[in-house]
Amino acid sequence: MASKSAVTQGGQPPKAKEEPPTSMADVYNHELTPLQRHVAFFDRNKDGVIHPSETYEGFRAIGCGVALSAFSAVFINGLLGPKTVPENMKVGAFKFPIYVKNIHKGKHGSDSGVYDANGRFVPEKFEEIFKKHAHTRPDALTGKELNELLQANREPNDLKGRVGGFTEWKVLYSLCKDKEGFLHKETVRAVYDGSLFVKLEQERKQAKESAKKK
Repeated sequence: MASKSAVTQGGQPPKAKEEPPTSMADVYNHELTPLQRHVAFFDRNKDGVIHPSETYEGFRAIGCGVALSAFSAVFINGLLGPKTVPENMKVGAFKFPIYVKNIHKGKHGSDSGVYDANGRFVPEKFEEIFKKHAHTRPDALTGKELNELLQANREPNDLKGRVGGFTEWKVLYSLCKDKEGFLHKETVRAVYDGSLFVKLEQERKQAKESAKKK
């Protein structure tokens, strides 16, 4: 005679418990790739998933206006999010979460190739940006030289990639060019490892605190 624990009401054997899915935040328990570090700033609660609201918050934190931040949240999450969803995972319509673990799958075209297919930093491609396009100074780009770079990166029939590249570079230039209109090499390098975003947010916080004391 079977024990009571072996059957359920109706005489059916109990269903096996499903194993809980691996937490998306587990990505932070391992060494991040440069591309993962680049996007991790926008994962504001560090749960491994970047929602459009977090992208918006991140852009606001580094000094972008409301309109640009809203556009960036919709465009970036809409473009990259679906590509990064783990297999066999269902996501609600129009939520467009970006999964940090799989961000390499969301790499768009018409870029500089500084990240490879696995999200690793490619030093040769980074140096190539300045060797080919930094005509005025070897360690910085002017606005005109940046436009030249964007033109050179264009791939045929890749409107989304072009818009993505244009938005990324133009936002960077707007926020970080110096008084003479130069975007410095060390600043661009900091973008690729994500450290620039943290620096910009800290500088804005310090500026606000200083303004309050006056």
